[in-house]
Amino acid sequence: MQRSDFRFFHRLRVRWAEVDMQKIVFNAHYLMYFDTAIADYWRALALPYEEAMHSLGGDLYVRKATIDFRGSARMDDVIDVGMRCARIGTSSMTFEGGLFRQGEFLVGCELVYVFADPATQTSKPVPASLRAILEGFEAGETMRAIDTGDWATLGEGAAALRRAVFIEEQKVPEAMEWDDHDAAVPHVVVRNRLGQAIATGRLLPAQDGRSMIGRIAVHRALRSGGHGVAVVQALEAAARARGDAEIALHAQRSAERFYERLGYAVHGEPFVEADIPHIEMRRALR
Repeated sequence: MQRSDFRFFHRLRVRWAEVDMQKIVFNAHYLMYFDTAIADYWRALALPYEEAMHSLGGDLYVRKATIDFRGSARMDDVIDVGMRCARIGTSSMTFEGGLFRQGEFLVGCELVYVFADPATQTSKPVPASLRAILEGFEAGETMRAIDTGDWATLGEGAAALRRAVFIEEQKVPEAMEWDDHDAAVPHVVVRNRLGQAIATGRLLPAQDGRSMIGRIAVHRALRSGGHGVAVVQALEAAARARGDAEIALHAQRSAERFYERLGYAVHGEPFVEADIPHIEMRRALR
């Protein structure tokens, strides 16, 4: 098995609690590594697992797990766990994994899952939409679509996501979340290949050539997957297309580094909004 056999990798460092007296990883931990990689594989598909399975009308159950030991990972090793969907049958799918240390193949894995009815746990055919997503990902296809439009077109998906992130998760008062801008400004919604909204944001009118973006929300299970970046870049493109010279935003302090990486710089002093620390940040568009 070679690294080149995989297009998806999960990286981790071996911890003290995972090794024996010889500082070699306990055999049972390799299954945990592959299970963690499978969870990140679903995130790479832009699928929040629980919601996706509910939409598909089933769930996945492990039927068989096989480990092939070729070498041992050691304390403090940085290891890459590759994962791929190797086969899709009528109701089952087989994933193959490979654990590598600097390109050296150490451990292989085969995981067989059955798609089944959660209530009865009887097998069902793998849905065509899920089959297409898996095959498309392995072929290098994009897992998301980015739409820019008005509230009438995108509001349902944007509102549901904003409610989940801001009102339910961050406890922002509902009266502060909704305003008259929503019906009048452009919005961006990122959807996965099941059509589920997974990220959103909006672009307020420009004042003196400076526009303001905001209400940027990403599904809790899919953060750090590039979906927030996709929203910001789409909003920037819309601002640039209408001739705005600069773009600003009110960043939560916890997201300040995220926006710094996208070229935004702090402007002014920190402030509190909805009991959450914020800072204004700006970026030139020209």
